[in-house]
Amino acid sequence: MGKTGWSTPLLFQSKLLCFSLFYLSSSIFLALYTSLSASKCLFRSSPFDPIQFSLFSYPSSYGEHKYAVPTLRSSCSTPVFFSDYWMVFNEIQAMLSNSSSPSSNLSYLLANSDSFAGNFTAHKRFSFFDYRDYGNATVPVPCGFLKKFPVRDSDRIAMESCNGVVVVSAIFNDHDKIRQPRGLGSKTLDNVCFFMFVDETTVKGLENHKIISGKNSSPDITIGAWRIVRVSSKNLYENPAMNGVIPKYLVHRLFPNSKFSIWVDAKLQLMVDPLLLIHSLIITENADMAISKHPYYIHTMEEAMATARWKKWWDVDSLKKQMETYCENGLKPWSPNKLPYTTDVPDSALILRRHGRGSNLFSCLLFNELEAFNPRDQLAFAFVRDHLTPSIKINMFEGEVFEQVALEYRHNLKKTRYTGPQLDPQISKPKRTKRAGPDLLYVNGSCCSKCLNYLLQMWGE
Repeated sequence: MGKTGWSTPLLFQSKLLCFSLFYLSSSIFLALYTSLSASKCLFRSSPFDPIQFSLFSYPSSYGEHKYAVPTLRSSCSTPVFFSDYWMVFNEIQAMLSNSSSPSSNLSYLLANSDSFAGNFTAHKRFSFFDYRDYGNATVPVPCGFLKKFPVRDSDRIAMESCNGVVVVSAIFNDHDKIRQPRGLGSKTLDNVCFFMFVDETTVKGLENHKIISGKNSSPDITIGAWRIVRVSSKNLYENPAMNGVIPKYLVHRLFPNSKFSIWVDAKLQLMVDPLLLIHSLIITENADMAISKHPYYIHTMEEAMATARWKKWWDVDSLKKQMETYCENGLKPWSPNKLPYTTDVPDSALILRRHGRGSNLFSCLLFNELEAFNPRDQLAFAFVRDHLTPSIKINMFEGEVFEQVALEYRHNLKKTRYTGPQLDPQISKPKRTKRAGPDLLYVNGSCCSKCLNYLLQMWGE
């Protein structure tokens, strides 16, 4: 009787097949590990002690654009190291306790004007860039609020009562959705203020989705972490985006007793506790401000060209005038002479600030440029940064870090019909793009008009 032997299954008789299966399983494991990892760019020590409950439950009708825009990078060359949550919490609380005086000794211009910021000439605006001789804060700086910012008294009192860290966002013309921050520590909501500024059109959208009640007469409205501040845009700017940059850049005036702030564009969802962000990107770096680099552009003129090309601003001639004004007054393309800054163009969707004289002045001057030209803040950023004297320290962190601390969503595309009070038709109706004049590049036969030297340097000629 023959001896029964054990034979290798056919599946494992081929070395090539075995190797292929091993490679496939390893690849799947690594792909799942990479995609499911909480962060590839951030390192957080434990214990973190996050909030375990949902901050707000939205109705299903409010679910447009539920999925974030895919990120561009899967790795990080410059990771951000987060300290222990409780250590950060205690350190910031100690800093706030030891800082009892207002964060800035700037004196602001007080006047009445038809324009929110005065709409001063270029010569007048630029005269405030050198602040070395204003040691006693006796020279008032134009910084908005030359006409009333229309919010309720209860909201104003709440803003002035926020004396620590504030997170600010805004939605005008129902352009985005309110998204709740994630990754908050257990004590953050009790010690960090969250304020969302909205206009009439946005309020109507929230009422349509039954998120807030139109019959609710209570002046204090909260949606999850956010306190909702209604802004009457009737007497402000015609352009909703311009109204949005009031809380974006004049946050130190709306919250005069806050020591730190984070601006979060409404298209973003914050994924990391704001105290950890402030500590890692501002305090540890000893910076006045922190803002991420633009993922593509280095030179201001590149951003200006993209703004015109992709119709991000309707008046192309005004873009030309803006760039020529800056070129005439010393705007230079990026070069190694500007190090440690490696770019002139930020991604301004997320801005962190230590409220102080330098960062407050920077914000005032930048806002004045926005009113003079347009709300595209990336176009004025480098000009103000490079000409402000004395300079401030801005931590321009990598875009790959930005992609990990916040999720980005698309703006609202579907416009819901507004049936509320009659508004200025230009508030909700975008202007048609105005073509550039025939002399956009050539003036009297000379190429590129007043920015010729800038372009030659940018092109390396």
